[in-house]
Parts: sequence; C-alpha cells; structure tokens
Amino acid sequence: MTKTLIAATTLTAATLLLGACGPSSQQQTTAAPIELQVPAGQYKHDPYHSTLAFSVNHLGLSNYIMRFTDYDIQVDLDPDNISQSSLTVTIDASSIDTDYTGDYQATHEKSPFTTWEEDLTQSPKFLNASEYPTITYTSTGITKKGDKLEIDGNLTLLGQTHPVTLEATLVGQEPQHPFFGFGALGFSVNGSFERSQFGMTHLTNPPLVSDTVTVNFEGELHQVVEQAAK
Repeated sequence: MTKTLIAATTLTAATLLLGACGPSSQQQTTAAPIELQVPAGQYKHDPYHSTLAFSVNHLGLSNYIMRFTDYDIQVDLDPDNISQSSLTVTIDASSIDTDYTGDYQATHEKSPFTTWEEDLTQSPKFLNASEYPTITYTSTGITKKGDKLEIDGNLTLLGQTHPVTLEATLVGQEPQHPFFGFGALGFSVNGSFERSQFGMTHLTNPPLVSDTVTVNFEGELHQVVEQAAK
C-alpha cells in the first residue's frame, strides 16, 4: 500500500513538472493583429531616416549589400481599410552605393567603367541604367497577415515586369509626429526575387553570385504636409 502511494505521488509530481516545463500559454499566443492608428492620407518616405538596400550572395561566402541612394516611396494609406491602400516605389537605377574603396581600374583593366558603381549601374550585364533608367514597384494588393502586412505587387526591372511579394513589419507609429505634428510610421520591409527572371544572368552559371536578390527597406513614412494641414 505504501509503495503504491509513493508511486502515485511520484507520477503526479512528474506530470506537474512536465507541465511546468512545457510551453506557457503566453508563448503559445499568436501575435496581435496589426492595427494602424495614424491619419489616412498620402505618405512619403523620410529620406533622412530610411535605407533601401538589396543583397546577393557572393561566392557562397557572404551576403553582399548595396544601397540605392535616390528613390521615392509613396503610400496612399487607409488605416481603417488597409486593402484600399496602395504603394508605389520609384528608383533611379544609377544611384547605387557599395562602399567600395578599392582601386577598381587596377583590378578591372579591361572594363570600360571607372568605378564599381558605374559598372553595376551601366553595364548591360547588370542594371543597364542608360537604357532602363528607372526601377519601379507598384502594389496590386495589401493585406493584413497577423502582425504584418503582405504586399503583392509588380516589379519592373530591365524593361520586364514580374510579381514580387513583400512582407512589412510595423516598427512604430505616431498619430502626430513629436516634432512636426503630422502622422508618421516606420516599417521594416523584406522580400526577394530571382534576377534571372528579368534577364540578368551574369555570374549565375556557375553560381558565383546568387540568382536570388534580397530586398530590404528600413525607414519612416511621413504624412504629406499639405494633407496633414487640412
């Protein structure tokens, strides 16, 4: 009888211990749906607090990051009905910054270009900006996906247009900017596409540079002042 009682007590204690070590109810709870609390209207990115970057894998060793320095992001925002909102991105294809400090001409003697940035932007093997000076992304739909926004849209690059989906995470928002008074919000946006789909296949066979291009935007969007003043 005593042995039976001890065994039952041990089993009960073990059950309680396993329950305590398991996932808590808080851990199992899904993130709260995203809710925007800023005024409706047109928003544009704040160029002083934003970065638009893209990266490719280099030789299987690193993710090589480059930035666009001249671009425009415009959002027509309906916070109460996000599906009625829209996003337009316009990029100057010649505005790449790579932080390359090496002697490009010494290491690329046969290149007709004087800098690495010029090669990337002007070469027909890459962005060919003299023929295709603008890269655009236009949303076709924006939907809430839990605590994130899913943005479906069309990317136009090298004269070709293909669908690309982005995921936006809200970093913060202010119905009234602490310094200026208009609506402001910040996002982290990520996505990817295959550059070969747009006809850019240089260095993909063999895969010295990845076909997959990863895109990232980190920054703020500010309500257009004219609308905010109404």
